Amino acid sequence: MEADNPRRNRTEIKPRSDFNYYHPEIPNPQKQGGVLHGPESQQKVFHGLIQLGIDVEDYKIDVDDYRKYFKAARYAEDFPDYYSFNLPEKALEHYIAAKLLQLNHKDIYIDIASQHSPTPTIYNRLFGVNPYLQDLDYPQGLHGNMIGGDAANMAVPDGFASKMALHCSFEHFENNSDMGFIREVSRVLKPGGAICILPLYMFDEYAIQTDPAVSIPQEVKFDDDATVYCAYGWGNRHGRFYDPDHLLSRVCNNLNGMNIKVYRIVNAKQVDQSCYVQFAALIQKPSQDKIFISE
Repeated sequence: MEADNPRRNRTEIKPRSDFNYYHPEIPNPQKQGGVLHGPESQQKVFHGLIQLGIDVEDYKIDVDDYRKYFKAARYAEDFPDYYSFNLPEKALEHYIAAKLLQLNHKDIYIDIASQHSPTPTIYNRLFGVNPYLQDLDYPQGLHGNMIGGDAANMAVPDGFASKMALHCSFEHFENNSDMGFIREVSRVLKPGGAICILPLYMFDEYAIQTDPAVSIPQEVKFDDDATVYCAYGWGNRHGRFYDPDHLLSRVCNNLNGMNIKVYRIVNAKQVDQSCYVQFAALIQKPSQDKIFISE
């Protein structure tokens, strides 16, 4: 019975506002509060990637072009309830992904972990892509343009899609599902196809952020080699922050011949002070001529 579970009992009797509470249910090392991935950490990550030989460069947003995109996308008019608390950040993620992927009318595009996102509709209208929506909560299998089930085991044939993207989703892939997903991408993408992951959450130590009020009752398992940051009020069970070494071991080492390029976003605050995206990753499956998409 649930009442006999001591883990649940400890969680229920402890005030959620007590930020100094140690959680025996969560492995060590653990820290209180959220991951503070500011400019200093961003700089350390950038140089760490270079030292490991991972392709990385700065990306400067064309703010005027972003404003044109935002207006054309009609967020306020057509999707008034979408991320009203931080629409500039979400729209910026959509914009950067579209630019890096160079979306066009020939693309079969999959929006990974799409849930209720307007992105497929916007990309179809602005760039002419043929959009598919994938999410764990959708009915299992391929139904029209909806792909239900595990993103690491999609019900689509090999070489199905030319472009894919995740907007603020990859960090929620728990345990080894991030590695499994990268391997699945190499199967699902057409030769020459690409996927954009952003934000690519990175930090100068390997970390997972969690809201203990969510993760402890749901008995979430955390990576043994990660520092777990306990952020009450965050509302999510799992958010992974790669350090350069773990990006190499968990992502780069599972590319199966694909190429990765990491972009450091240098001027997100010029779009809006609420914007926080710092890194994005573009992964491409080589075509016969092995041309890599770039700006």
